[in-house]
Amino acid sequence: MTVPTDSGERRRAGDRPPAIAELIDEATVQEITEQAWLALVGEDEVLVPLPAPLPADTLSSWVEIVGPWTGSVVLTCGRDTALALTRALLREHAPEVLEEEDVDDAMGELANVVGGNVKAVLPGPSVLGLPETGTTPPPGREADTCRVDVLWRGEPLTVSVQSHAERENEVPL
Repeated sequence: MTVPTDSGERRRAGDRPPAIAELIDEATVQEITEQAWLALVGEDEVLVPLPAPLPADTLSSWVEIVGPWTGSVVLTCGRDTALALTRALLREHAPEVLEEEDVDDAMGELANVVGGNVKAVLPGPSVLGLPETGTTPPPGREADTCRVDVLWRGEPLTVSVQSHAERENEVPL
């Protein structure tokens, strides 16, 4: 009977999980975001890959990915931009006065679609959490963050694929 040798492919529990930069690059995150924009926001709505500082008053939406790599996909923009995005998503169904719940739902849907497509290109199996909105969650290690800065209608927006600051990635055995 032959005992199989350890090829090193399966990581050990004490090994550090791969950094997100080893799994996905900025061009892929930007392409995923652009496709989500075309599908949800509109075919005439373009994202321009230019970095710009975010305003002081921001809103973020995110979804958590749990699997061989664990972290979040986070969309962050100014609150006024979040309102404009909500109107763009709701189109003719947008009420005259948007409720906070409308904005949370719209931002959450964007995070969900972008996050689901990011999850699809990461090693699996992975699970996508429910969308959340609020203050931007703190990023983890800089080496474990892939960030894309774009302008939508001239306003800054960031999409980050980032590890969690408070805990290490968990590796299923």
